[in-house]
Amino acid sequence: MGTPETSREPCPDRILDDVGGAFGMGAVGGSAFHFIKGVYNSPSGTRFVGGTQAVRMNAPRVGGSFAVWGGLFSAFDCSMVYLRQKEDPWNSIIAGAATGGFLSMRQGFASSSRAAVFGGVLLALIEGAGIMLNKVMSAQQSMPIMVEEPVPTMPVNESPSTSGSESSGSWLGGWFGGGGKKQESASPKTEILESFDAPPVPNFEYK
Repeated sequence: MGTPETSREPCPDRILDDVGGAFGMGAVGGSAFHFIKGVYNSPSGTRFVGGTQAVRMNAPRVGGSFAVWGGLFSAFDCSMVYLRQKEDPWNSIIAGAATGGFLSMRQGFASSSRAAVFGGVLLALIEGAGIMLNKVMSAQQSMPIMVEEPVPTMPVNESPSTSGSESSGSWLGGWFGGGGKKQESASPKTEILESFDAPPVPNFEYK
């Protein structure tokens, strides 16, 4: 899995990609917000109509504002990639601060500075969250799979209790004659039946 910087589009296409994504996100989010607000502020009986009118009036404006922010952010990000010749989270943090300061430039230096600090902190939090999520996902993928090996079991014939009973049986077999029976049971022999005369087969030939 790549980092958030390497998984994005290359720099010339990144601007258009971010503009379109930001506009879609702003339009969808603004539609939901303004529809609920329009339904709440409209009189009873015309709530649905009021919600749709609020969406038509405000959703494109919100989507356009998001698109402007996304385009400026991508332009500053690509500029930092070109100047620093590397992709890292600092490009996004500096681009966020520059975007916030540039959009608030008409309101004065103090307001522009506050917006720049806010944009930098916001992008730093977003980049930090992305890096932490990347580390967690990579750690989960690299975890070894534990396979439990079966515990070897001792055969019944080689167990200590069986060997002890066999040794005691062989020791007592000399006195009571029990050893021969255990040996016969331990090593079975194949017995062959004696042959016997078969009965005569009848002959049905015509003489």
